[in-house]
Amino acid sequence: MSSISKVSPTTTTTSNPSKGDTPIDLNIPDNYVSYTLKNTKPLPPVTWSNLHNEINWLSTFFLTVPPLVGTIGACFVTLRWETFVWSVTYYFLTGLGITAGYHRLWAHRSYNASLPAQYALAVLGAGSLQGSIKWWSRGHRAHHRYTDTDLDPYNAHKGFWYSHLGWMLIKPRRKPGVADVSDLSKNPVVKWQHKHYLALVLIMGFILPSVVAWLGWGDAKGGFIYAGVLRLVFVHHSTFCVNSLAHWLGETPFDDKHTPRDHMITAFVTIGEGYHNFHHQFPMDYRNAIKWYQYDPTKWTIWALSRLGLASHLKASRVFPDNEVRKGQLTMQLKRLRETQEKLAWPSDSNDLPVISWDSFQEQSLKRPLILISGFIHDVSNFIEEHPGGAHLLIKFIGKDATTAFFGGVYDHSNAAHNLLAMKRVGVLHGGHPHGLDDNAIPPSQRLKIARYNELGSGFGSSTAYSESEEGFADKF
Repeated sequence: MSSISKVSPTTTTTSNPSKGDTPIDLNIPDNYVSYTLKNTKPLPPVTWSNLHNEINWLSTFFLTVPPLVGTIGACFVTLRWETFVWSVTYYFLTGLGITAGYHRLWAHRSYNASLPAQYALAVLGAGSLQGSIKWWSRGHRAHHRYTDTDLDPYNAHKGFWYSHLGWMLIKPRRKPGVADVSDLSKNPVVKWQHKHYLALVLIMGFILPSVVAWLGWGDAKGGFIYAGVLRLVFVHHSTFCVNSLAHWLGETPFDDKHTPRDHMITAFVTIGEGYHNFHHQFPMDYRNAIKWYQYDPTKWTIWALSRLGLASHLKASRVFPDNEVRKGQLTMQLKRLRETQEKLAWPSDSNDLPVISWDSFQEQSLKRPLILISGFIHDVSNFIEEHPGGAHLLIKFIGKDATTAFFGGVYDHSNAAHNLLAMKRVGVLHGGHPHGLDDNAIPPSQRLKIARYNELGSGFGSSTAYSESEEGFADKF
């Protein structure tokens, strides 16, 4: 295991300016994002007149030619079942080179890997033709640091198709925000892959899948078209969906501040990268799916490598305790409850109701059906005929205190009845009316209420700093 940590990208090194080891983001200003956006001008918008100069022709070639070649080739080359199995297998292998290698190992350092595992993931990742580890990780780290801003290389706010493909087809209007990759610059496997990247692309992307099919069952053409070209197209769009679909489809169970979302469909499309809301909250967790039944073959692969002694230091609850994960979930659950709460009609606050004396209550009860329950005066004029227990039971209590009868003396009413009754409040009895059931003055729906910090009394916030715009929540009894 000690050999693993020595070559792992997660190993911490001491900065040495004389050797160029100083992280590139060490001395950036505290207001880097706003400063950069304010003081650097983006390239002019793309128009029909300048389109030919703004196209990234290399990326456009590799994103348009393989689908065309693969489609035409499939019309002339029969797909054999052996080739189909090999294509699907190789799709997963090269896809894992991106998800388990480029993404979770090198971009996020969520676990340590042995040299054999690193080389395997590096060559498989090259077979996905998505740039070198260093280039890919630099862009992805910028994406996480500047999510949904103009410094995010695939900003989801610019549209689904921009974050899926557009950012690669057109030259970026702005340079992505600064992101340090000095750790990767010192990694021997990353340097080796970067140096030999073009050769690795040809071998792993097209030659190997063709040779395996040729030597295995005599289908070199099928291996090239299906396991090589079309497999590459599927791997491309599988990865691209992490930038687009994972920011568009699904829910936000941990945080809705940014666009990343969780969805099972995205997980199936992206080899387990679909629980993206969790991932953006806990990016150094080697898992994307935290529940055993959620689809995440990348997580299972990393776990299997650890069991084989090829991976170690898997970062999960050790970095982000389960308590913090559940806290994030609770925050969003409370926020959803708050949104539901604000859509409902609630009884008038006691401070907004008129205070009425007993004599006035008696006098007004002669003109309209008023009933006293728990110190509140209720107008039941629109409910007498609908009362499930019969109109006579309400009529007999007009101008009287029906608290005992309401809370079990005659019938122990349900929470729904208590909540409905509170909506009929029209006043508060001056001095209250002693009945020994003061706890029932609060309807069940209001006994546990979601409140922002600025809605709490000063006694609740004495040890908590907050602002009126802060979306904090607490239980208010």
